[in-house]
Amino acid sequence: MTDNWVYGLAAEFGTPEELMHAAEQAYGKGYRLMDGYTPFPIEGLGRALGKSNRMPLLVLLGGILGGCSAYFMEWFANVISYPLNVGGRPYHSWPSFIPITFELTVLGASLTAFFFSLGLSGLPKPYHPMFNLPEFERASQDRFFLCIETADPEFDRERTRSFLESLHPLMVKEVAK
Repeated sequence: MTDNWVYGLAAEFGTPEELMHAAEQAYGKGYRLMDGYTPFPIEGLGRALGKSNRMPLLVLLGGILGGCSAYFMEWFANVISYPLNVGGRPYHSWPSFIPITFELTVLGASLTAFFFSLGLSGLPKPYHPMFNLPEFERASQDRFFLCIETADPEFDRERTRSFLESLHPLMVKEVAK
């Protein structure tokens, strides 16, 4: 029998501690293509699932790029493109460049955060295979789910099911694509 119609195996847990324990155990067993679904953020769940967060670095780079481009724009306009002697100050008067540089640093960082958070999270996502699981409706209320995908190299239907059942979840079900 082929697994083409199966997205993965989902285990339902009653507490965040059980989900954290299950995620750590699954990562320790070698599963890498898995995800956790919770009604509220759980500190450390991303690390337990083996996921890394690149957002802080991207936002820092966006801010630096915004600040550098603002400073370059002001320098080019005042020194190269249209040098104008205002009150005997030098053309490259860096203290007057600081407010705009700060504002464009913040703008660059915030736009980077907005667009990359949408892009990296895959939003908008009107459909996900987990929506096929009737019990998944409670993931936004009071249940915690761990889903191991069939695309994972370690996935074997029987072995993965027995592993998930050994974690004592409320239930383990196959998720249709």
